[in-house]
Amino acid sequence: MPYSVLIIGCGAIAGGYDAERSPDDWPLSHAGAIARDDRFELAACVDPNDAARASFTERWAVPVAAADVDALAAEPGAFDLIVVASPTATHAQNLSTAHAMRPRLVFCEKPVADDLADAKRLTAQYAGSGTPLAVNYTRRWAPDLAEFASQIDAGWWGELISATGTYTKGIVHNGSHAVDLLRMLVGEVELHGVGPARLDHWQHDPTVSALLTARDGAPVHLVAGDARALTQFELILAFEKGEIAMRDGGMRIETRSVESNPDFAGYQQLALPQSVPGRYPEAMMRAYANIADNLADGAALASTGETALHAHAICEEIRVRALESLKKDISE
Repeated sequence: MPYSVLIIGCGAIAGGYDAERSPDDWPLSHAGAIARDDRFELAACVDPNDAARASFTERWAVPVAAADVDALAAEPGAFDLIVVASPTATHAQNLSTAHAMRPRLVFCEKPVADDLADAKRLTAQYAGSGTPLAVNYTRRWAPDLAEFASQIDAGWWGELISATGTYTKGIVHNGSHAVDLLRMLVGEVELHGVGPARLDHWQHDPTVSALLTARDGAPVHLVAGDARALTQFELILAFEKGEIAMRDGGMRIETRSVESNPDFAGYQQLALPQSVPGRYPEAMMRAYANIADNLADGAALASTGETALHAHAICEEIRVRALESLKKDISE
């Protein structure tokens, strides 16, 4: 019998990204992935926006739809999986509601909550009750990036020399993707300095450049792009034995090996890049496969409330420091 799913929120990540995509393409949304995995069935959806809810219900043939969870009148345990795909400002309330409904697992979009204190409280609540909480830092399920993490950990690439990540649309909302991915690939990072705030999308969540360090003091630069010009999300890792570059959000991967410089004896250089399509589009399907394995036999989740909190805490510190500096500049 398939696992029953309730989706809270009927927007783009819930199903909109796949509304017009070919069924032969990798799904980029929750409903798209659920429709492709026989282990799940989309049993109900909730959204206060009548038009969004109606469109979602029709596109994904959802049998039960309501404006809010209370209107479902669902018994505790009625759903095996609850997906929180609502706007970030509503995550805290929706996660509390989902927890009270006693599902076997909850899958939440990142960040867990707008407020770090709420994120910590909710993560502790889920951990205390033994309810698994998966958080959609999607690239943790991208198979090529997971393979790079294993190679790096095994020493295939040598020691990390430096890392540079470029992002847009908010240090907490999107910069946390970069910090979480760095932690997956190279381990813990420590914050050292914060640049000026760039208000390219949200007033409360600026895009900020920052200086961090990874293991053995390797410098890590977060570079603030500008979403008003273009969307960017890229990461370049330089190692003793070569370079790994995630381009276009993971849609393309470049690697470069170290070779002897043909013109200057005794010098090493990076060879021309080898470019291949990234496997990021597979991530959502693999996330649901991971969740199905957790529900079946307790398999470890690739992204959890605990892993998400580490990235959130670093990015919240960057956000607060940048906004304080911005207020100081304005007052002067």
